[in-house]
Amino acid sequence: MRRSTTFAGTKRAVLGSLLLAELVLAGAVLVRVPHASPPSPPAAAPASLTTSTAAATTETLRDGRTVRLLNLAGPPEAPLLTRIAAEMNDAADAVTLFWGGDWPRSIVIVATGSDAEFATLAGAGPDVAATTTAERITFAPGAAEMSDASLRIVVRHELFHYAARARTAADAPTWLTEGVADFVGRPATPRPPPDAADLAVLPTDADLGSVGPQRSLAYDRAWWFSRFVADQYGVAALRGLYLRACAPGHPDAAAAVRETLGADLPAVVSRWRQWLTR
Repeated sequence: MRRSTTFAGTKRAVLGSLLLAELVLAGAVLVRVPHASPPSPPAAAPASLTTSTAAATTETLRDGRTVRLLNLAGPPEAPLLTRIAAEMNDAADAVTLFWGGDWPRSIVIVATGSDAEFATLAGAGPDVAATTTAERITFAPGAAEMSDASLRIVVRHELFHYAARARTAADAPTWLTEGVADFVGRPATPRPPPDAADLAVLPTDADLGSVGPQRSLAYDRAWWFSRFVADQYGVAALRGLYLRACAPGHPDAAAAVRETLGADLPAVVSRWRQWLTR
């Protein structure tokens, strides 16, 4: 099953003046000592999330959606879930503002207690803050180390993936799925300095799946493209591009851009470069 991931890194360097301090997304690696496994038995298969071994609470958001918060680690991860719960109303509003209200009414969020448990349930390593599937959003223990601003971005980013999952194909272009999730999750910032033309290159899956600064820059490039489309064509056009380029049965990205934005992809990228550097 396809998973979307958010890479953790509250300690990563800011890329010039492009980002606010402590932005967590875009490929940064969380530098920390791996969490030791808890004294309880090793993590069970995902089906065990519904058993009594997982402490769970359910909250109702102001839009009527319910959030089931499952704590697999006990007291150590309780503060993380409390912080996540505090972000959920505004995160749901941000997702609905962009995506519309047609997305799941029930949300499941899981906090794991060790890197090994996170790997078992989420299929990701300790440099990843969270993953999302159609069933749930799973947070790594390292997410507890994030600042409030960074965690807010991760919650909104992953909640968008959760909302869009049913209308996102497994082979959707990653630069668009991640760029739009960042558009929903990150706060707006001023445009980069005039010498940032090198940002106007759509990242490849290899770029987005790399490590270190290359991955960070790849996520930034995807985000800036989404910012550009929203600014120049409108937020509705960005949503339309996502639906055309990412939904099951989608055409290739170039055709989707041409159909939704009315121009060939090279022309749109050229306009993006001008937008970044003016």
